[in-house]
Amino acid sequence: MSLSPQSPTLRGALFALMAFGLFSTHDLVVKFLGLSYAAPQIIFFSVLFGFPLIIFILIRDAGGGSLRPVHPWWTVARGAMSAISAGAVYYAISVLPLTQLYPILFSTPLLITLLAIPILGERVGPHRAVAVVVGLIGVIVVLRPGVAAFSIGHLAALVAAAASAFNSIIMRKVGRAERTVVLQLYPLIVNLVIMGALLPFFYVPMQLVDLGASAVVAALALSAVACLVAAYRAAPAVVVAPMQYSQIIWASLFGLFFFGDSMDRMTLIGTAIIIASGIYIVLREDKRRADGSAQPVLRSRSRAGTPSMPRVASFLTREEKDK
Repeated sequence: MSLSPQSPTLRGALFALMAFGLFSTHDLVVKFLGLSYAAPQIIFFSVLFGFPLIIFILIRDAGGGSLRPVHPWWTVARGAMSAISAGAVYYAISVLPLTQLYPILFSTPLLITLLAIPILGERVGPHRAVAVVVGLIGVIVVLRPGVAAFSIGHLAALVAAAASAFNSIIMRKVGRAERTVVLQLYPLIVNLVIMGALLPFFYVPMQLVDLGASAVVAALALSAVACLVAAYRAAPAVVVAPMQYSQIIWASLFGLFFFGDSMDRMTLIGTAIIIASGIYIVLREDKRRADGSAQPVLRSRSRAGTPSMPRVASFLTREEKDK
């Protein structure tokens, strides 16, 4: 695997690092907005500001056909999971230190592996099964039930991880049949409609600077996706996927400088366990891909709960069809 300055692998890794740095900055802005506004209001305006940019991206889809989904019920389920994941993760961002939130979200690939068994009929061998169990133990170490306080924020983070995993499984199930514009547009519309319906119960008049911050949230999400798509087109998933764990570095820096938070020893140990199990699963599935086997985690190519963000996998679906 070449790592020269002109190497696509190195370029993909750098794009991935940039993407997850932007995602972490996105979460930092959301956290500041969460000090004054409820999650449905933040989501509504971030999706609203993101819509013009997203529509511009989607109209580039030159494929013929209607906007009617091939799998309407799976599309509805995916939209619902997107809204649940967004609401849960935005709430969790507003009430939890990022150093506690990210390790829980890092469990998403583990949950994808588990959900792929009943929904996709995937077979999980003993190596991946052990890795999943070890990763879930890491989540327990982070949460420390019965020792540390378990808040609604922790529950929301778990719900966000589970909903995002289900979303990725649905993407894997129907992604080859649906048009990119359908895969991208429907979850955004669902988020806008649901959060708009909830808005009267939570609305607080927003200052101009906070409206601007909502636009920044949308811009950061879209910029991060652009970097992540570039990363996956330049380098294999086995290189790009583990870069998501760089977010814990950003979380530690942001928490220290902006909120005075620090990562305690048990959270650090649990995070290390989750990251190790996640990387092992990625490596095992890359080996299975080389052998011609299915690999649900590597095909997810997404990040939990960013509603104004197009799903990365959708932009790669057409390329995979042509392979």
